Parts: sequence; C-alpha cells; structure tokens
Amino acid sequence: MDSGLWITWYDLPAEGRDAYLSWLHETYIPELLNRPGYLWAAHYAAVEKGARRTNARDMRNTTDDASVPRGDRYLLLFGAENADVFGNPVPSTLHAESSAESRKMLAMRIGERVNIMTEAGRVEGPEARDYKGGMALAPCIQLGSYNCPWQQEEEMLAFYARWRMPAMGRTPGCVRIRKLASVVGWAKHGILYEFVSLAARNQHFIGHEDGHPEMKAWGDRVTKTLIHAPGSSSLACRIWPAVST
Repeated sequence: MDSGLWITWYDLPAEGRDAYLSWLHETYIPELLNRPGYLWAAHYAAVEKGARRTNARDMRNTTDDASVPRGDRYLLLFGAENADVFGNPVPSTLHAESSAESRKMLAMRIGERVNIMTEAGRVEGPEARDYKGGMALAPCIQLGSYNCPWQQEEEMLAFYARWRMPAMGRTPGCVRIRKLASVVGWAKHGILYEFVSLAARNQHFIGHEDGHPEMKAWGDRVTKTLIHAPGSSSLACRIWPAVST
C-alpha cells in the first residue's frame, strides 16, 4: 500500500520556469524515486478558474493566517509505503543535503507549503477497474486540505465515511477517493479525489448529490465548519508523468 503522501504546493516565477520543470521532471523526481520506500511521484498544474465547474452552493472558508504559505499553482506529490518514509530524512534535511544546482532550483519555489499525510481511508471508484496507472495518481485530482474544530470532527468523519466516499465510489469518472490525516504541516485533514480527466470531473462531480437533498444539507453543514488552506480545494491536471492520449 502507498499510505504515505508528501504533498507540496507552490508557485513559480515566469523567468526560469521551463528550466525548473525540466530539472524537476528529469533529475529531482527520478533521484527521489530511487530512495527506499518511495513508490511513485506525480506533478500537477492547477486548473484555471474558468476551466473548472464549481458548486453554486460553495461556502468554503479559507484561512486568514498570514503565516500559512499561499502557493497553489503547482502540486507535487510523492507516495510511499507509509508516512515515516518521509521522516528519514525529512524534506528540509533532504533538500539541505542536495547539490548546489538542486538547491538553486528549489529556491525558485514561491509560497511553498508542505504536508506529510497518511491515508486514513480509501474507496475505489468505477474507473479503478480499467485504470492502467496502478497506484500512481490519476490524470486529474481534486485535493482539499483544511482544519476542522475538534468539536465538529466526529460529524465530519461520519459525513465522509457514511456518504461522500461511498457516493464517489459510484460516481462515473472517479478512480479513487482517499481520506488523509496529517503528521506534518498546517492542514490537519485532507481529501484526495482522483478522476480519469478534467472533463469527467466537471461533468460528474458537482451532481453526485442530485436526488439526495438531505445529503446536500449535511455536506453544507460540514463545509461551514472547515477552514481551508490557500487555494484549497486544489483542482489540477497531471503534467508528469505525461498523460497519454
């Protein structure tokens, strides 16, 4: 199982972006995938707002804590056997011990934010059976990262376990949905949806509660309690490995 995830959100300047992406995809990622316990990597670019279908009922709250880094244009994820793989060494030590060229490239990241998370639950979607990528992340993901007052965490857990995750397991276009809990980083909770494409997500995700008004109301009540990281929920398409067409 790939129960550990190292997730990095960040922005990039226009100048030097192509050189950075070449280094990341051709040098940085392959080197890390040679480390014990690392199982896969995936790099994503966030979808522009005009290309994402949104919920008219969206009442998402975003943190106003100025200490939380605000990068959200790129998402880099590594999967491992468990979260402890990313503790030996931790990312900051790994980067400090890297080459001068790698440190130069890493310094290009703007607003870098990191979470190390462990998978608390998983449901396979209808597309999992024919998905050729194995445990690697799907071509399109939606990743929410947030905190929840502890008094509401039990209801949030029930909502995901009893409704949202089983419902997504029946939603066309969905490969997997994973509920995440953090061991490092600002956000304590995460929810990771995987879709075969952006088009499939836009077509099916928003309407998965149609015909279930009581569940829409439950979801709205839970959503009001969550405080999201900047840019969350992130909707993004994979740029490495390249998506075959």
